[in-house]
Amino acid sequence: MTGQGDTAERRRAEPPGAVRVDRLVRLARGVLYSLIPAELLLLVLLLSGVPLPGPLVVVAEFLVATALGVELLAGYRLFRDARRAGTSRRAALWTVYDRLLPEPVRRIMSFDVKNLVSLALWVSGRRHGVPRGGTAVPYTGAQTGMTTVLLIVMVIELVAVEILLRGLGAPVALRTLLVVVEAYGILTVLAVVAAIVTRPHVITPDEVRIRYGAFFDLRVPRHLVGEARRIRRYDESGTIRVTGEQLAVAVGAQTNLLLELTAPMTAVRPLGRRAEVRTVRFFADDPAAALAALGSHLAGDTRADVGERTH
Repeated sequence: MTGQGDTAERRRAEPPGAVRVDRLVRLARGVLYSLIPAELLLLVLLLSGVPLPGPLVVVAEFLVATALGVELLAGYRLFRDARRAGTSRRAALWTVYDRLLPEPVRRIMSFDVKNLVSLALWVSGRRHGVPRGGTAVPYTGAQTGMTTVLLIVMVIELVAVEILLRGLGAPVALRTLLVVVEAYGILTVLAVVAAIVTRPHVITPDEVRIRYGAFFDLRVPRHLVGEARRIRRYDESGTIRVTGEQLAVAVGAQTNLLLELTAPMTAVRPLGRRAEVRTVRFFADDPAAALAALGSHLAGDTRADVGERTH
């Protein structure tokens, strides 16, 4: 009851205009979530040649136009309020972006951008976030075979779907749409692979950076590393998982290195959830080399206990 009372007090303390904008933002988010799948379904039906009643199409497009209007109105209100508060145009636009899109949606969009950037880095033979003097620790070996098979299957599926639809006499527009969707899926997988290759773990004198492609990035300061040792686990559940105060960043259900921290630190999971962790398990293609780098990259007089232990 106290939490509800505090929320009610805050709402009463807010200016009426701010409350109205918050309600408009929630409405815009709800409309966006509900109408995008319906619009995609309508598009597929139209391209496949399925006859739809004219009034249905008109009503659907009216609802989409209304949703767009709600989004634009909410964005304008947010932009106007930010400008009145003295922020620059750029900062006001970022305010609109942050308020209209929930954090999980923003993070997913950022993953797509980072993955495509990683694809360009991969083609050019460069890596992201490996400074001069830092040690890159790759972690791709445990999943190379699986991703290769996945890509081969997706290419075969693309060809098979095109042959099947052509044989069934499907409309060209529908075939083109499905080919584009399949090709985009292949590009997405390639971009994820590129992000994993070009964004390795990194060990420097200042930090241990533990990553999984563009989806996860934990920067552990060296002074928090109390102990580093080798382990062998083949039963990890999920890729990025927190159990209690234990974080596991697995590759192919495997981890082979463990960091014991001297104090808890906050880890941000892919969709934005936070957790306080004291131990971190992760995977490296060459754990012995990673331990050697942990032993050689020392900050001041602080030395981590580096050893090997089998679990």
